[in-house]
Amino acid sequence: MVPASLPITTGLRLLSYCNQTYNCGIALRPLLSLPSNYYSAAKPNRQQKNSNIPSLSLSISSFIPKEKSQVASKSIKTFCTSSNVTADPSPPATTSSDENVVDMTKIKDMANTLDIRVGKILKAWRHEEADSLYVEEIDVGEPEPRIICSGLVKYIPLDDLQDKHVVVLANLKPRNMRGVKSSGMLMAASDASHENVELLEPPVGALPGDRIWFGTEDEKETLPEAASPNQIAKKKIWEQVQPHLATTDSCVATLGGTHSMTTAAGVVVSKSLVKANIA
Repeated sequence: MVPASLPITTGLRLLSYCNQTYNCGIALRPLLSLPSNYYSAAKPNRQQKNSNIPSLSLSISSFIPKEKSQVASKSIKTFCTSSNVTADPSPPATTSSDENVVDMTKIKDMANTLDIRVGKILKAWRHEEADSLYVEEIDVGEPEPRIICSGLVKYIPLDDLQDKHVVVLANLKPRNMRGVKSSGMLMAASDASHENVELLEPPVGALPGDRIWFGTEDEKETLPEAASPNQIAKKKIWEQVQPHLATTDSCVATLGGTHSMTTAAGVVVSKSLVKANIA
């Protein structure tokens, strides 16, 4: 219902329900427009009680057809009786898109706690208990070679692994792979269908044990220490970094398409796969 009495305001124009159009399909227009001299005449009697001012008792139901009155009663929920209320509703609050933006600086910092090194395969053979696995003995610049298992049988001939320079992720927790303790992972690029897989290749001149990082050559001196295998597992660093690893149109391995995998001798590449995932 409309308020029973009007506030004393010159030229007041009573609007019913903010002049909005509701589900009933009827635009509710101004119900009453009072002349400006109305209040001029009433001015001497302002100190009288409000009961002396003519009252209005109007129902909007009289302006709505009976068959639509039920719909209107359900649709109309908000009363607007103030003369300074505008008919335009406030826009709904929106969520800033910045909340969904990945903080690549944080991802890069995490990525550079991965102990990624240049390695050289000294020997490779088929796993005796797993048809899909190779076992490699790899020099990563430590006193003893590492033993690493990789599921490359389907993709790379065994002969292509012998004496090959590779990229090794060295600070993962060791895993038992069908009776063989694997201490690391060979990093490779693969297409979307995962039908073509290529091992990442360090640049010519890179030596076993050379550290690989994400960024420019100038950033080498400011790299953080590599995280421990326990930290990598607990903080899920690899799981957060890996989705952002890919090759570019020129086959360069990168983080986020901008930070190259770099060694002191140059950048890491895939032999032929462009825009490929890296894992």
